[in-house]
Amino acid sequence: MSQIIGILSYEEGYREKPYRDTEGFPTVACGIKIGPKGADLANYVFTVPKKVGDIWLQVFVDSVITQCRANPLIYAALQQCNPARADIIYSMAYQMGVAGLASFRNTLVMISNGNFTGGSSGMLQSLWAKQTPKRAQRHAEVMRTGTYDIYKGLI
Repeated sequence: MSQIIGILSYEEGYREKPYRDTEGFPTVACGIKIGPKGADLANYVFTVPKKVGDIWLQVFVDSVITQCRANPLIYAALQQCNPARADIIYSMAYQMGVAGLASFRNTLVMISNGNFTGGSSGMLQSLWAKQTPKRAQRHAEVMRTGTYDIYKGLI
């Protein structure tokens, strides 16, 4: 059974009030961008209660899943994935966008060939892994093992 909401909740954290993410975008709730890069946070004077944010997150995740399935390269990788590995693909797409994930061409091809160790290594050799090293390590471990073990006690 998918654990994508728990994974994203852990990885993204939760903030009721708008904040600027590490890339400079106004963001709220569970990492949801709400405006253009550099926009003044004073333009966003509201709070998003966790219960509302959780529903909003599910809507965004559903959209990411649909977009991933519409991309032939990502879909081919998903066809080889159990739920844990698929959740990692969806988490990466949520974080960097489907186009960003699609740029992991060699990694996705390895995954679509059932080479999860190679896919895991490819993930760790990316700029993404340099930018979010702990998240990348956890994601690569799930891709390698096909289990949620690294998230036990966290989600």
